[in-house]
Amino acid sequence: MSQKQKDSVTAFLVYGSSFFTVAVLVIILGFIFINGIPHINMKFLTSDYENKTTYVNVPSDGTADSFEMLGLQGSFNESGQWEIKDISSDSPVNEAVDMTGASWKVKKGDVITKVGSQEIEAMKDAKEEEKTTAISNGLAEGQDGVVRLKITRLGGGIVPMVVTTLYMILLSLIVAAPIGIMAAIYLNEYAKQGRVVTLIRFAIQNLSGIPSIIYGLFGALFFVQVCHMGYSILAGSLTLSIMLLPVIISTTEETLKAIPMTYRESSLGLGATKLQTIAKVVLPNALPGIVVAIILSIGRIVGESAALLLTAGTVASIPKALTGDSAAGATLTIKAYTALKEEGNIGEACAIGVVLMVMIIILNFLSKMISKKYMSNQES
Repeated sequence: MSQKQKDSVTAFLVYGSSFFTVAVLVIILGFIFINGIPHINMKFLTSDYENKTTYVNVPSDGTADSFEMLGLQGSFNESGQWEIKDISSDSPVNEAVDMTGASWKVKKGDVITKVGSQEIEAMKDAKEEEKTTAISNGLAEGQDGVVRLKITRLGGGIVPMVVTTLYMILLSLIVAAPIGIMAAIYLNEYAKQGRVVTLIRFAIQNLSGIPSIIYGLFGALFFVQVCHMGYSILAGSLTLSIMLLPVIISTTEETLKAIPMTYRESSLGLGATKLQTIAKVVLPNALPGIVVAIILSIGRIVGESAALLLTAGTVASIPKALTGDSAAGATLTIKAYTALKEEGNIGEACAIGVVLMVMIIILNFLSKMISKKYMSNQES
């Protein structure tokens, strides 16, 4: 084979593999975005996932015979619920209270499913006149000064999963970042090179290659059962912390190695102690690389599912505690999994995927920018 033929084959392999990689990426992103974008709206981004139903008492003199007379504008939706489109400023609904007597804010988008004793939602297939009569009869029951409405605040949003994901990021980094950074400092600045250090580095490399489901099994056995944390954000974040240590340690150690020895020697020559040299010379110069390690860790937290499925649970609600019955919560990745696997809702799963992709793209962009700035500082 001539050199020209070899160059042609090499070019074909290089360009072919590059084209294949880009094509696969475009297909994946295209599938996720095409199926997910139509399901993304303000309600999806700003509301809870589960519907919330509340009985409220609204002041009434018994003369109102329609929702319009209560200052409400709306119409029946496909489910037979009367959806509120607008609320006038002087509407008595603005003074609504729940069954405990606490003020309850009625909002646009809420749906009314019951008025007094009249079940509006059950009349989905009834004629318009029958629905109007039922509403009028229900409002007429407000002779004692109040009329009771059953109001449902529709869910379908990702707010609980976003909050849970942020909790996971915060708790995991609080544990993993200090331990990982201090371990890297020890390995690079204090430890004498030998079998022990080699064994430690070997263990770190193996930890980074262990499948996440193994971490999940360990977390489920140790944190959930042995430590009696149950399915909780604390059990999930501690499991993630162990997963993050190899990334933080390895990246931070490589950053510390890149700091010229002359920096250390100059500091020590001026009379600074080793600890002062590390704290005031080495770490400030290594800070961009450490930030990159943390950003990469955040990316892994955002994209993790298997470990959290076994430790944090699949409840689509905001955790109210670190452990206990109200501490379970689903992250965005877990909800995408359950939406597709259990509910068969491809559109919702893809919509969550779009949000995840945007988050990961932003994190990768930040990582590249910091790395680029760090490298330019090192060269200068």
